[in-house]
Amino acid sequence: MLIGEVARRSGVSARMLRHYESLGLVRPSGRTGSGYREYSERDIRRIFHVESLRSLGLSLREIGRALDDPHFTPSALVDDLIRRTRERIAAETELLTRLGRIDAAGPAGWEDVLQVVVLLQALGSNSAAARQRAALSSTDEVPVEALVEAALKETDPNVAGALRWALARSGDDGPALLAQGLGSPVPAVRKRAVQSLAEMPEGEADTHLRDALANPDAVVRGYAALALGTRGAAEAVPTLVDMIVEGRNDTDAADALSALASDPTTADRIATGLVDRLAHATTQAPARGRLTQALAGIPGTTASRALADLSHDTDRAVALTATYVLQLRDAR
Repeated sequence: MLIGEVARRSGVSARMLRHYESLGLVRPSGRTGSGYREYSERDIRRIFHVESLRSLGLSLREIGRALDDPHFTPSALVDDLIRRTRERIAAETELLTRLGRIDAAGPAGWEDVLQVVVLLQALGSNSAAARQRAALSSTDEVPVEALVEAALKETDPNVAGALRWALARSGDDGPALLAQGLGSPVPAVRKRAVQSLAEMPEGEADTHLRDALANPDAVVRGYAALALGTRGAAEAVPTLVDMIVEGRNDTDAADALSALASDPTTADRIATGLVDRLAHATTQAPARGRLTQALAGIPGTTASRALADLSHDTDRAVALTATYVLQLRDAR
């Protein structure tokens, strides 16, 4: 079969077939009397083998080795192809994400496109200062998706604060995107997500923070409860009491309960919750001390009666704390 017919049947151009021949990859078995290349059935099978291996991403040099080396084992080469393909997919995915963010920014001209590209590159910079400057740029210029991604992976506290500031001013899409981070398998990402939600304006962020009160991660529950407590959400009370018992940010939790107790009905609910935990058989002495101290910031008769009873508690530390708090109340 002459080269022209081989090219038509195989889909490989005559020019490429000549290139294969120059590399020694596929040599025609014979020549016609006029000197034209003549390919045998075996040669054509080899051409298809070459094309099949090319479709996997092998270079022509790798293909020659695979076909001609009797000791060649494909496993290492296939593993390398898998690695290279994954790297290529990751690069293409990153490019697609960047293009999507540029499109979301709604650039009016190429100058706008270049500005967004510069900001996106700065958000991914190894320099904390560069990342912080990008975060503090106009939120109209930085796509909210990029801000959320940066906030969820940022480890520098100053940059993280700047990113949370930017997110708080980024519009309506931020809370829902941040809430997705609450389900991350990485604890640090979940923590950053709830911290960012805690600094978002009231509204949709509150809905996600309320949902976070049921999160399996105690850290997430704690940050959500503290944020909701400062916003007057009584749903945070049980989690705040748990934090005092467990000694996790117990001072902040007690302050949040005190702020919530400005409402008399909520104050009685808080006092009842603290007293119930004090009376629980599994509550250890250190936790009982923290609960008694927390009662000091709760106004109302329920808390006062509880403190009066605790002033006679068998735990001397609890009794002394309750007595001291009562004295302060009487002096007011």
